Amino acid sequence: MPSGALSAVVRCLHSSAWLLACACLLLPVHQAGAAQIRIDAPGGPAAVAEAIARAAPGDEILVPPRIFHEHDLLIDKPLTLTGSPGATIDGDNEGAILTIRADGVTVRGLTLRNVGVSYTKEHAAILLHRARHFRIENNRLENVFFGVHVEKSHHGLIADNDISSQAREEAYAGNGIHMWHCSNIEVRGNTLSGLRDGIYLEFVDDSLIHGNRSHDNLRYGLHFMFSNRDTYQHNEFTRNGAGVAVMFSRDLRMIENRFTHNWGSASYGLLLKEIYDAEVTGNRFEQNTIGINIDSATRIRYIGNVFHRNGWAVKVLGATYSNTFTENDFLANAFDLAYAGHLNDNRFSGNYWSAYSGYDLDRDGIGDVPFRPVKLFAYVVNRTPEALVLLRSLFIDLLNFSEKVSPVFTPDNLVDPQPRMRPLHD
Repeated sequence: MPSGALSAVVRCLHSSAWLLACACLLLPVHQAGAAQIRIDAPGGPAAVAEAIARAAPGDEILVPPRIFHEHDLLIDKPLTLTGSPGATIDGDNEGAILTIRADGVTVRGLTLRNVGVSYTKEHAAILLHRARHFRIENNRLENVFFGVHVEKSHHGLIADNDISSQAREEAYAGNGIHMWHCSNIEVRGNTLSGLRDGIYLEFVDDSLIHGNRSHDNLRYGLHFMFSNRDTYQHNEFTRNGAGVAVMFSRDLRMIENRFTHNWGSASYGLLLKEIYDAEVTGNRFEQNTIGINIDSATRIRYIGNVFHRNGWAVKVLGATYSNTFTENDFLANAFDLAYAGHLNDNRFSGNYWSAYSGYDLDRDGIGDVPFRPVKLFAYVVNRTPEALVLLRSLFIDLLNFSEKVSPVFTPDNLVDPQPRMRPLHD
């Protein structure tokens, strides 16, 4: 090889080695030798704040089973904070307990309690700000203002936490899991109660909310706004001020959730307002004032849902287009459907209606006579709610029958042309 070419190869090798050395220097320190720091160990830290200060990026802090009275703790480097059974950090109602401002942080196995209430700051048991790749799991958060508050953070997991408080009024309460301007978050297997909203999302995209139980909250079990391409499934929303409110969002999937016992003069299982391109599939709405309240929702598919013993199974308000209801079961609701405005291009077909009294001569499982799901009395109550006191009277039965024979007030084109003769779901 000519000496000039050999010199070029040597220079290239030297350059590559230098670049590799620089790359190694840029690797996170915790990959080189993470340590475990045991609080209360001989020569070790005596408090959580001291342990965080001593820790190097990537270390794990082990919190022993006793109560630490600390608040306003700050994690600003990648760490794992692990609690033994009984490990508790008590904020003494002084403010926030734990604030995370770093990527790659895990908090698990801790009890965090007594978060301070503030009317100017969003004090939380755990606050994450501009964090990525975080894990908040298997914690117990008690008597919180906000439980887990996540802002401008991405790619995280919030799983198997028990979050509770004793909220009395909405103005003086926070949310269990509160997320703002986030994406790619998985919220799984949490239990939330006694809060303002169990779970709250605003400007949260591409996230999965599943397997959670949100009950006995003042306002909503789940509340989200301006959030797109999200999925929530296998959740349970029970005895909340209202079950779930979904507003000003698009491209959503709502699958196999349970909405039960959400009662009140302005309550419902599910509210859809200004929603576009969504799927509502396999959910169960049982004993709610209103199963689904629909206001300005477009291109929504309702498939395979069960509406059982609700006041109103479905209420449809104005500006609602291109919705389809197929293969749903409407069972023993006071009103299956209340409808305001024009039918537009919404379609009901192939549903089971327990109020249907038609026949099936060819025995194909489909009623031979179309079903009109809007009763005249539902139309009356929509305009004059006080008339509801007449619900079970003979006069109302006669009124509904006369309208069924000769429709005058109810939409004559709002029918299910292929009503099922038997329920489709258990």
